[in-house]
Amino acid sequence: MKRFLLAGGLLISLLGLSRTGLSQIRLDLEGGAVLGTAYNKIRIPNTGGTLVDLNELQAQPKAFYRIRLGYTLGGRHTISALYAPLTVRYEGSFSQPVNYNGIVFPTGQPITAFYQFNSYRLTYRYDLVVRERWRVGLGLTAKIRDANVRLRGETGGRDTNFDNFGFVPLINFYAHYRPTERLGLLLEGDALGSTQGRAEDIFGGITYQVSRRVGLKAGYRVVEGGANVESIYNFTWINYAAVGALIQF
Repeated sequence: MKRFLLAGGLLISLLGLSRTGLSQIRLDLEGGAVLGTAYNKIRIPNTGGTLVDLNELQAQPKAFYRIRLGYTLGGRHTISALYAPLTVRYEGSFSQPVNYNGIVFPTGQPITAFYQFNSYRLTYRYDLVVRERWRVGLGLTAKIRDANVRLRGETGGRDTNFDNFGFVPLINFYAHYRPTERLGLLLEGDALGSTQGRAEDIFGGITYQVSRRVGLKAGYRVVEGGANVESIYNFTWINYAAVGALIQF
């Protein structure tokens, strides 16, 4: 969180906080509930480990939040910084022995799993279409992935985790259609695929403009993707029910 605030403060300072009509700061506050994971398949190490779906366990109810601070210059150029933490907790037992990160968890042993996937992103977007009803843009996102998967056996002292910290380039897209002055339809996200993996983080929903400076949004978010490399195999699909506030300064 401190890193995000520092990056956001530096971003604002560098851009000079222009107060012209073509420049604006925007704060996007989002929260809601993690509805569950359609799948969360993992094998560590990729060679020798056991392929297991954490959905064999029971995902515990989880609230989430994310914060995006953006600055638009000239009506078309937007730079933004995103902080999106997430940890999902699972409880239950596996139907087979699981070799995870060099430790074997026996069949039927009570297990608690923690799936952490924190995301830090810096995005540049250029709006190709800027009209009264439409705003459509494309850009690039530099994403820092801070992931950790921990398995803890409730008996026998078995407890291990695997960190995965790295950089991921993504394509950013944004489309906002306003059929009325207050009501809008919003589709935005980051996504990219390669031979070794893929990543998608997409929101679709409605917006409502309460005032000139304050708007609301509500909809569905999906985070899907993973990697198949030498050290790790992990692909997951996470569903969110999301609401938020869009504040312009």
